Formats: sequence, structure tokens, C-alpha cells
Amino acid sequence: MECAEQRRCREMVESSTFYRAVYSEIEEVGWEHLVRFGGDLTSLSFRILDGKGRMHIIEIQLDKTHPKWPPSISADVPYMFDLKWSTHSRLKDVVQQFKKHLEKLQAFWSTLDDIDRSLWVIDPKQASPAVSYRQINMGNDCFIMLSINAFDPRSLPECRFIGSGPIVNLLRNRWRRNSKRWIKDKQFLENLKCLLETQLPIPPDVQKNEQQVECGICYAQSLPIDEELRHKSGTGTDYTCDNTSCKRAFHSICLVDWLRSITTTRQSFDVLFGSCPYCSEPVAVKIDSMKK
Repeated sequence: MECAEQRRCREMVESSTFYRAVYSEIEEVGWEHLVRFGGDLTSLSFRILDGKGRMHIIEIQLDKTHPKWPPSISADVPYMFDLKWSTHSRLKDVVQQFKKHLEKLQAFWSTLDDIDRSLWVIDPKQASPAVSYRQINMGNDCFIMLSINAFDPRSLPECRFIGSGPIVNLLRNRWRRNSKRWIKDKQFLENLKCLLETQLPIPPDVQKNEQQVECGICYAQSLPIDEELRHKSGTGTDYTCDNTSCKRAFHSICLVDWLRSITTTRQSFDVLFGSCPYCSEPVAVKIDSMKK
């Protein structure tokens, strides 16, 4: 079924060579990618997904002499590519070049995603794909501003220290002293930790999630240090109830012992089937989960 944009655009295709050409080229790109267009068809916006599923909008401004003169292009990316254009080029060529450009930027965005996911980022709150910096709260009124090189995201970033006091000076001196230890082949966060010689602060929401680690049976966060527990010695909870309204955490060893004490528990091979001690929803846990 013809969409509103397609119908509106088709109605404009009179006897004009320009309108006919642009209409045909939009069809080649795909109407499902067209976000909006100007009344005279000189301004077009297309929606493009990159290899990681991120959505990008490319704005294309056509000259009335199209395709004799190359279009102007813009997008929310850290830097634009040099458009290769000839009198035989079409809109689909612009889109293809943009897709290739997006693939070159995947390492850059993946690095920023790791920072956003793992560190206490306070600025920007909602970064656009073009923003290459992150301000991180290091605690004790100390902040660092990292600027990632979009052309070489695995290289040593620019780092500015914000704040006053001994902690800021300490971290600044460590950065200067250890900067030559940055290794491109290592993970970005590993390099950062190595240079600053300190534990990197995790986001507050992750801290909140990690506070709920107490076992619902023994009420301890970690199992005791005991050789009989082998690889489970000193470990935290490793089983969570699947019921979204419960989500209670347990040590699998504690849950096995509790299920064995319940007469309604069933066993199939090395798996015990029973009910959650808190919500009574079904649970299943391996008997040998404590053995290696």
C-alpha cells in the first residue's frame, strides 16, 4: 500500500526531469528508509541502521541541477566522510557510502558504550553519536574528562582532571607517569585502570543492583572459605528465582540443601525440581553445581 510520503511525492512528478529523477532514486533506496522530505524534493532525510542496530539519520540537500552537482550531506556522527560523486551517481550511492562510514565508526561507539555501561558517567546524560567525550566521577570530588579519538578509538585518549585536592593531583601524576604503558591491543577500561592505578567507579544504578546479593537461605553474601566447597569457596550467590516479582538470590548449594529437606521435591538425573522458598514458583537446580 502506498504511504503518504510516496503519494505526495508521486503527485509532484509532473513533467519535470528533476522530480522524476529524484522520485526514481528514492525508490532505489527504499521508501521505508525515507523519514521526511522538503516540498521541492531538494531536502531528503533517510533512516539507516548500522551493523549493531543503531539508528542514524542522514540529511541530503540536493542542488536543482542534480545529479550534475554533488549534494550536501550531514549526519549526527563525529566526522563526515568525503563523498565520491560523479554525474552518474545516485542517492543510493550516497547511502552506501554512509553505511561504510558507519562501519568505520563501530569501534568508536563500542568504546563509548563500554564507558557508559561500566563507569560513573555524569556528562553527557544522553550523548548523541557525534559526542566523543565523557566526564567521569572518580569520587572524592574528583572528575576526569576523557576525549576519545574517533579516528583511532583504541589509542590513548586526552584526559583532563577536574577538581582540587590531593586525589586529583595523585591521579594526574599517575596518568603522566604511566601514559606510555597504554597498549592498543588491551581493552580500553583495562588500560584506564592500569594508568590510574585505582579501582574504577561503577554507575550508581549498578551499585544498587549489586547490593541485593544476600542469600535467601543462609542470609550471607558469600559462602565461607572452606576447602570442602572447592571452587565455590567464598563465592557469592549464583542462582536467582525466575519469578520477576520475586527475583530472590541464593547460593545454589544452600538451595540444594533446602530442596532436599522438602518432601515434595522431585529429582531427575542431577537436577532437583521444587518450589522457591519465598514465592513458591518452580525452581530447578543442579545437585552437582558445587562440584567441579
